[in-house]
Amino acid sequence: MNRRVLPALALICAAGLAATACSDPTAGDSGSDDAERTAVNPTARLDGVKLTMWTAQNTVNAPKQVIDAFEKATGAEVDTQAIPDLYEQNVPTKLASGDRPDLMFWQPSISTLPFVQPQQNLLTLDGEPWVSKLGDTERSLGVIDGKRYAAIVTSPAMLGVYYNKDVFKQAGLGEKDFPTSYDELLALGRKVAGKTDAAAFYEAGGDKWPLQWQMQIQLTDLDQQWWADLNAGRKKWTDPVVVGAIKKYKEKLLDAGLAQKNYRTGTFTGQADALWKGDAGMVLNVTSFQSQLQAKFSTAEIDKRIGWFPVANSSATGLYSPDQTNGVVAFKTGDEKRQNAARQFLAFWLGPDYPDYIKAMKIPSVQPSVPTPDGLPETSKAQVAALPKAIGVFQAKAIVAPDTHLYLADMIFGKKSPQQVAQAIQDQFAQVAKAQGAPGF
Repeated sequence: MNRRVLPALALICAAGLAATACSDPTAGDSGSDDAERTAVNPTARLDGVKLTMWTAQNTVNAPKQVIDAFEKATGAEVDTQAIPDLYEQNVPTKLASGDRPDLMFWQPSISTLPFVQPQQNLLTLDGEPWVSKLGDTERSLGVIDGKRYAAIVTSPAMLGVYYNKDVFKQAGLGEKDFPTSYDELLALGRKVAGKTDAAAFYEAGGDKWPLQWQMQIQLTDLDQQWWADLNAGRKKWTDPVVVGAIKKYKEKLLDAGLAQKNYRTGTFTGQADALWKGDAGMVLNVTSFQSQLQAKFSTAEIDKRIGWFPVANSSATGLYSPDQTNGVVAFKTGDEKRQNAARQFLAFWLGPDYPDYIKAMKIPSVQPSVPTPDGLPETSKAQVAALPKAIGVFQAKAIVAPDTHLYLADMIFGKKSPQQVAQAIQDQFAQVAKAQGAPGF
């Protein structure tokens, strides 16, 4: 899971840098006419063709299985190049210098995809054979202004509640007590805190980025029109519903003693340790938390000790959060042979190789017709089941993803009030939207 969002200044610079890259004379419309392209043979020979693929440092091995299989099947070569952190900042900088890969991992959300100027720099992928095979949620990603620019190769992260089964048992709680609203979640937390020695929730103020989730699930009742109005400058992050969500998190959870005592300095790894040991009853986080558990413990161990359930502001619904490994984009390079090979690579990845890829990676399938591999923990299976009805986090709805976690961190250290947090979010949102040239700003 790519957990970071860029600071406002970096985002503004990225927008400008990516825009300058568009002057590259090779970045025309070559390869973008889906109607005239013939069907791709995923295993056609490509001897002598060399492709480059950019990844973040922590995902350099993510495409290894498919690259090895593709090279063996076609004779092509795919060179993986890790871009130094911060990935989302350094990629636009490299593009501005005139450097560009054939393929690249990139977050397929409306708040992040625009920073590589897809209309100018990327091949459109609307006519590819794998598009119709995607699940409904996955198919909604990677699209800007009605055009597809990203192949979806992994499911977006799921946001929900991980809980310690022993702690719940001590509190007399079971599946019948799973909440169907945020208020019920807080009530569940009060029961955990009142009947056990565990903290109801573990909050990671030290790492900051997980602070956003308690606010996020309270915004799930906002309809599509609200987000459209926000993206057009007609609504603001200072709306009472947003301020109210921040205030409730502060007053009803943190100030009410439902987090562990060191919540200001808690860490992501500390979350996993505390939940596993039973020092905390619940953790609200995304699938990277699941990955952390799977790296340490077996499926049987996880199934025995840890459970998961979805929750939103007024329903038992999970949230999905796009990340960098979900999407792969293909660049306009001016070399038609390489562009076609890049399309073929994606057709191979999401075609004949896909069952082998998800089995090797031990991850859920993005294609309903391709079964998710056996052996995944029950927590992972629960997330797969919740995904089709999941609600997108604001990174999937807002044209800019503000640094909400940083302003919430200021709040927990007494530097900002809930109203000031909302104002800081709005100021950053408007600043970056204006730099992008978004209408209404």
